Amino acid sequence: MPHIVVGIDVHKKLLAVVLADAAEGELRFHRRMFGAGDGELRRLSTWLSETGAQEVVMESTAQYWKPVWRALEGQCQLALAQAQSNKARRGRKSDYRDAERLVRRYLADELVLSFVPDREQQLWRTLARSKVRWTRDRSRLQNRLEALLEEMGIKLSSVVSDLLGVSGTRILRAIADGAQDCAALAGLAEPTLRATAEQLCDVLRSASDVHPRYRLVLRQLLAQVDLASQHIAELDRELAGALEAHAAAVQRLAAIPGIGVDAAQQIIAEVGPAAERFASAEQLCSWVGSCPGEQESAGESHSDRSPKGNKPMRRILNQAANAAVKVKGSVFQARYCRMMARDPKAHPVAIWAVANHICRVVWVLLRRGLLYEERGARPDPRVAHRRAHRLLRQLSRLGYKVTLETAPMRT
Repeated sequence: MPHIVVGIDVHKKLLAVVLADAAEGELRFHRRMFGAGDGELRRLSTWLSETGAQEVVMESTAQYWKPVWRALEGQCQLALAQAQSNKARRGRKSDYRDAERLVRRYLADELVLSFVPDREQQLWRTLARSKVRWTRDRSRLQNRLEALLEEMGIKLSSVVSDLLGVSGTRILRAIADGAQDCAALAGLAEPTLRATAEQLCDVLRSASDVHPRYRLVLRQLLAQVDLASQHIAELDRELAGALEAHAAAVQRLAAIPGIGVDAAQQIIAEVGPAAERFASAEQLCSWVGSCPGEQESAGESHSDRSPKGNKPMRRILNQAANAAVKVKGSVFQARYCRMMARDPKAHPVAIWAVANHICRVVWVLLRRGLLYEERGARPDPRVAHRRAHRLLRQLSRLGYKVTLETAPMRT
């Protein structure tokens, strides 16, 4: 019985497609070239239906594979291979050869395949990642604002912790609109601001002789900040609405120290509401790239550097780990302190170990539907039980007879 496997070398304007019967002893490829437009994708889909294609493997070339994937989704079994795993020798590369090599390595299980979620989760990812990009843009704009104020001689950020907070934004808008009186500008600050009126007046005196061109640039930067804030708020509402059916999973993840609602939504957008594509916590950590890598030859380990993994998840876990180690009494802070006590210079390693720990907890909460329970620095009862019995066996070998009694817990 024939088993048709198709390899597609994806480009922006064309697709190099090869087809072979994997049931035959020797692979014989049939080559076809298609365009990347909608009509050409329909022709490709029709041709694959006529040939009875059962499996299709393609390269993850930039974003160009996504229309091809959508056009063939549901028609046959699809696989997305990381381009690096299909790399050719120098001087031995062509479009059809790349597609044929895809098929051969796919059948030999030599390709690194990417996790492609369903269409709904892809939309979640688009919302979450777009929100992160707009947040980064807003941070860049804030840095440009601060640089402009320094050039204008207004050192507002030295007395106001949040330049784009309520007080800072109100003062900046007034300066952009032409305000010059430092006392009037200082009066725009909120009463809860820690800086005194005298401190504000001292840093705002230069507003009286600001050139109009500086005010123009300041107005433009503030308008860009407003636009970025508006887009972030819209994406935040849209993502919350899209994940409304999985609010319970969001709440479970948000209970983990270092992970709030925003990070929980991003995690679910990346791994799914139940992490069903990952059979174990170890598999999730390997996909994320939070576990140690393995580079061994001749029985000797040359490197344990973590793999690249999923960049958005690595960023989320790194930020969560840095926040979790500051939560007093958390199990993550206890682990971080133990590692730092052994080596005070091991901060990056300790943070990454905490990130790996958080990743495992995320899998347990999503896959098993459990609620997070903070145990703090208390030892795991199962670990204490195993250690007690191990010590008991050691004492028995030395000729001692020992009986175990449970002592009352110390407060």
